[in-house]
Amino acid sequence: MRPIDKGIEPPSLIKHRKSKHADFGNYPDKAQLREALVFEQGGLCCYCMGRIPDKQGQMKIEHWRCIAHYPQSQLIYQNLLAVCKGGEGKPYRKQHCDTRKADQDLQFNPADSDHHDKLRITYRSNGKIQSDDPKFDRQLNEILNLNYYHIEINRKEVYDGVMNWVKDGPISRKRLEKQINRLLHTRDKLKPYIQVEIWWLKKIIADISS
Repeated sequence: MRPIDKGIEPPSLIKHRKSKHADFGNYPDKAQLREALVFEQGGLCCYCMGRIPDKQGQMKIEHWRCIAHYPQSQLIYQNLLAVCKGGEGKPYRKQHCDTRKADQDLQFNPADSDHHDKLRITYRSNGKIQSDDPKFDRQLNEILNLNYYHIEINRKEVYDGVMNWVKDGPISRKRLEKQINRLLHTRDKLKPYIQVEIWWLKKIIADISS
């Protein structure tokens, strides 16, 4: 999970929200909404950071506050996120992200700027993640299932890539910072699990500076 900076909401969503009897179900331009959400997230699921396309049937539009419990938020752009299929149709233990979350509440919204400094996720060398906030840590595991083994494997591969890059000799702080900047400002879609690489690069920089 990484902080998401919300962009400009689709004009069709603004127009629909102002119409009578508007709800998410009768919003007619979900294709435009999918495109906007996936674009601002760099083509990554807001929770696991796996790659998602902006095509119907290949991703889902997530309501951070679910429609069932918070109908007043169903057309609020900050409440809308792009997510992967999350093991849809598989047993519950193999589900993750929004598919697993369903109508449960999460403590932090990755697209809320007031929550960005509260995410506090640590990426371990074995691919696991954890939070120093006990409640959020429980939600990462029990609600989102982000330590599901195949997601762990993907994060571990990113970690291994970082370690292979730095193992052959000392790398300067300037070069590490340049790599972080390149990752964050690529013209293409963001790398899957990008936050793993950024977290470890920042840790290496901190170790150099200590």
